[in-house]
Amino acid sequence: MNDAAFWSGAGNGAARCELCPHTCKIPEGAAGMCGVRRNITGKLYAEGYGKVSSIALDPIEKKPLHMFHPGNCVLSLGGFGCNLRCPFCQNSDISMEYGQAWRDAETLSPEDVAALAVKTVPDGNIGVAYTYNEPLTGYEFVRDCAGLVREAGLHNVLVTNGYINAEPLEALLPLIDAMNIDLKGFTQGFYKGLGGNLEAVKETIALAHKRCHVEITTLVIPGENDADAEIEAMARWIASFGPEIPLHLTRFYPRYRYADRTTTPHETMRRLGEIAGKYLEHVFTPGTCAQLRRFHPCP
Repeated sequence: MNDAAFWSGAGNGAARCELCPHTCKIPEGAAGMCGVRRNITGKLYAEGYGKVSSIALDPIEKKPLHMFHPGNCVLSLGGFGCNLRCPFCQNSDISMEYGQAWRDAETLSPEDVAALAVKTVPDGNIGVAYTYNEPLTGYEFVRDCAGLVREAGLHNVLVTNGYINAEPLEALLPLIDAMNIDLKGFTQGFYKGLGGNLEAVKETIALAHKRCHVEITTLVIPGENDADAEIEAMARWIASFGPEIPLHLTRFYPRYRYADRTTTPHETMRRLGEIAGKYLEHVFTPGTCAQLRRFHPCP
C-alpha cells in the first residue's frame, strides 16, 4: 500500500479525500467513489498504485492529440477506477466494473515505466500517456512516474476527465507536457447525471491551458449533448482562452448502459463541426481527422 496524497482526518476513523471535487468522507475499510483510494485504520492509501490494466504503444493522435508531436507514438498506460459515472463509458471494465481485471493486473513501479518508455524511443516513442481509465484517480503513481519520465527527457501526457481539485492539479502540472481533457457536455444538468460538476472541469481547463498544451474532446451523444446552441456556447467559451485550442468532436457508439442507443449520425457531426469552427481554428470530427492526421507506423 502507498500513502495517498491530499486527504485529512474526518473524525471517528473516517478520512476525507481532497483529491477531487467529491471530497469523499470515507469510513474505515471503505474506498471513495473512485474505488481505488481506501481508508485503512483511519489513513488513506492509494490502493491502485502501480496496478496496470493496459499498456500499448499508440499513435499520439489516438489520445487524441493532433497538434502535439504529430506522427509520433506514446507509451499508453492504464490503471483502474474513475470518479465519474458515465453511462456511455467505453472502458467500464477498468473504470467501474474491474473485479477480475484488478485481480489479474500486473504491478509496475515508476522505475519500470520510465525504463520501458526509454526502451521504446527507437520505435518512435516520445513519452508516457496516462490514459484508458481516469488516470488522476491514480494520482500518486502518475506523479511518481511523471517525475522519472521527465528526468529521462521524455514527455508526459494526461488523458483525463478533468475532475480534480485545483491544489493537486497545480502540484502535478509542472510535470505534464500535454493534456486531452474530456469536456463531456456544456450544461450542469448533463454533468449532474454523470455525478460531476461542469464548473470544476472548466476550472481544470483554465488552469491547464496556462501550463501545458491542451486539446479538448467532446463525445457527441444523440439527444443528450448534441444541441447546436450547446456546442456553440462550448466553442465560444473555449475560444475565450484562444481560438487555436483544438476541439475534437467524437462520434458516440452504443456502449455500457447506453448499449441500446443509436450511433451519432454523420450529419450531426458535420453540422456541429461547422458550428464550432466559427469560433475555433482546429475542430476535428470523424470526417476531417483522416485528412489531417499522419500516422507513424507504431508496432
